[in-house]
Amino acid sequence: MNDRINDVQTLLFQDDGVIPNHPSLPVLLYKGVWAKDSSRAESLLNRNGWGNSWINGVFDYHHYHSNAHEVLAVVSGWVELILGGEHGQTVRLQAGDVVVLPAGTGHKRLSASLDFRIAGAYPGGMSYNTRTGDPGERPKVLREIQEVPIPDTDPVYGQEGPLLELWNQNKGIS
Repeated sequence: MNDRINDVQTLLFQDDGVIPNHPSLPVLLYKGVWAKDSSRAESLLNRNGWGNSWINGVFDYHHYHSNAHEVLAVVSGWVELILGGEHGQTVRLQAGDVVVLPAGTGHKRLSASLDFRIAGAYPGGMSYNTRTGDPGERPKVLREIQEVPIPDTDPVYGQEGPLLELWNQNKGIS
């Protein structure tokens, strides 16, 4: 499993006052992991215990989910996202790339190819909300983010995968 951890990029974002991000869990970026299977991304996520899935795009405004972690797997084309809020980090994803966003992590589509499609899913098929950083949401969402449990499976590798090791070692750090 250690070899897989070396293939995953981690990004940790601070609360910017609008987008809370997650206080201890990093974003996980699996580049090219499903390059040959990108068209099957949704079924692969489901097989690995991540459900309530969909295939579509990514909103072109900053948003996050305070009550669920989210995985996004690029099915076709490419997308440029900003993660972590207005002053976060821009990442370019292409077919076969997978990104796992801990609860509270801001994301926004900046640009995309015409053929861009992405599969999204949630651990155990959790229901998710959509938050935009409205000040009235803040006390509730900060509590919700802390209450979201670590998933039982890695969305890419299932029962054994980098998410389990990386997130469990960061649990409780804030």
